[in-house]
Amino acid sequence: MPRTYAASKALFERAQRVIPGGVNSPVRACRSVGADPVFIAQGDGPIVTDADGNTYIDMIGSWGPLILGHSNAEILDAIKEAMGMGTSFGAPTEVEVRFAEAVTAAMPVMDMVRAVSSGTEATMSALRLARGATGRDKIIKMDGGYHGHTDCLLVAAGSGAATLGIPGSAGVPAGAAKDTIVVPYNDAAAVEQALAGGDVAAVIVEPIAGNMGTVPPAPGYLEALRAATAKHGTILIFDEVMTGFRVAYGGATARFGVTPDLVCVGKIVGGGLPAAAFGGRGDIMRHLAPLGGVYQAGTLSGNPLAMAAGLRALEILRRPGTYERLEQLGARLEAGLLAAAKAAGHDFCINRIGSMLTMFFTAGPVTDYATAKRADTALFASFFRGMRERGIFWAPSQFEAVFLSLAHSENEIDEICAAAQASLASPK
Repeated sequence: MPRTYAASKALFERAQRVIPGGVNSPVRACRSVGADPVFIAQGDGPIVTDADGNTYIDMIGSWGPLILGHSNAEILDAIKEAMGMGTSFGAPTEVEVRFAEAVTAAMPVMDMVRAVSSGTEATMSALRLARGATGRDKIIKMDGGYHGHTDCLLVAAGSGAATLGIPGSAGVPAGAAKDTIVVPYNDAAAVEQALAGGDVAAVIVEPIAGNMGTVPPAPGYLEALRAATAKHGTILIFDEVMTGFRVAYGGATARFGVTPDLVCVGKIVGGGLPAAAFGGRGDIMRHLAPLGGVYQAGTLSGNPLAMAAGLRALEILRRPGTYERLEQLGARLEAGLLAAAKAAGHDFCINRIGSMLTMFFTAGPVTDYATAKRADTALFASFFRGMRERGIFWAPSQFEAVFLSLAHSENEIDEICAAAQASLASPK
């Protein structure tokens, strides 16, 4: 029986009168896939339910944070316990110390860490810190790399900006972007060339790109970035807002064994609540106020609810077999999607690392933003609509990853793959 969306439609009409575009983050509007958003009312494990009572297997997971699934009982207990003592104090608490100890133990590159409230805040602060520590202004980012909506980083950004077809953003002054150098992802030679002037404060990179779709680093790429930045006295920043504690307990930094100078983490470290952090070498971190001259602050940074939820999430993820289980589920999903696409006769390729994956509607390989943009976005939009109609909550952009959680089972994976086969065979 076809699904009905009357309640979501009514909510969207109301929302558009009081919220720009009816959404609080642009990709949620689903414009690029020719659909209106559904409004979610509840989440439980791997399942979300919309305002009309339709249920979906969730492959977005709040864009990555919900690696334990929705309404995880242990996370909820941690939040309730913290909430019983107060929600925010604007003063230090013991739980933020324990949080910092857990994060620095998991990521030895972090001699020190500072908690913030969003991934954008983490990357913005890390770049300011790098500029303050080096006395230089220029930064290097990768074409299609998205590191939040800071002015200097909204240059050749992927993710939502790519989905909407916006090359940058109105309201960003030319001066804010003049010191941002853009080079292709997976092109170490281009980075070396851009560093040659000796005036670059930082190279910021997603060690596994996730905002042009999932794109892994080429063999030797991260190692080459490490060597080149060290040679030129430039700070190497890994943006692990998406991959931190997703692809391994210590993130991509641990998975690939490459040590940057600073790391930004987010999403998972909040346990489903708004939280992020940045940290790294002690000699760099000591440039932050109140120790040094680089100012960074946040009234709700390290708030006890987010710290308690994040700390409990890290405790759960440390348990034996966690990442092996996520790898098994990811491999099963990849195999099922490959079979579905082959049966439909479409050009496609799949990039996957652990429990994050993108199915590109192009023959591939997809190794950078230029090759990602060859994907057939019209076919992806049809695929998205078909999946949603069949009860699969897929990311509404070709240039995003989808995420598995420990709450998913083999049964859900098989349902997703069956829906993919039907959606590809009968475009909507």
